[in-house]
Amino acid sequence: MTKRTAGGAKPRITLTAADHEKLSVLANAAANTVPDMAAELAEELDRAHVLSKGKHAADVVCMGCEVEFRDDMTGRVQKVTLVYPNEADIAKGRISVLTPIGTALIGLPVGQSIDWTTRTGDSKRLTVLQVQEPAVEERQPA
Repeated sequence: MTKRTAGGAKPRITLTAADHEKLSVLANAAANTVPDMAAELAEELDRAHVLSKGKHAADVVCMGCEVEFRDDMTGRVQKVTLVYPNEADIAKGRISVLTPIGTALIGLPVGQSIDWTTRTGDSKRLTVLQVQEPAVEERQPA
């Protein structure tokens, strides 16, 4: 079932323990440099269902995975890889989790939609179509 953010409810998200831990550190570290995005990421982390250490849910957006999603406003389908800020390269389709769309994608299962707001204040809606998991070594904590 899809819940709309306009009504205040967001869809359920799931994170690995490793992703939750690393993203919590990132959100805290980014609080002074990009406070709005850090707060948004922290909100997502607070509401996430965190899996037991070593567990990973199939077909759920996690760090390092390739995600195919549809912009429900335009119908445009995109494929991106969700990465940490220092690995981001928009030309290579590597988007940071500390962007509005990256924060919207993290933890969403295939088939789930979410409303999100761009940096310019525009409301958008996306639906996750496919998730390709990262190689096992990319999921391990550093």
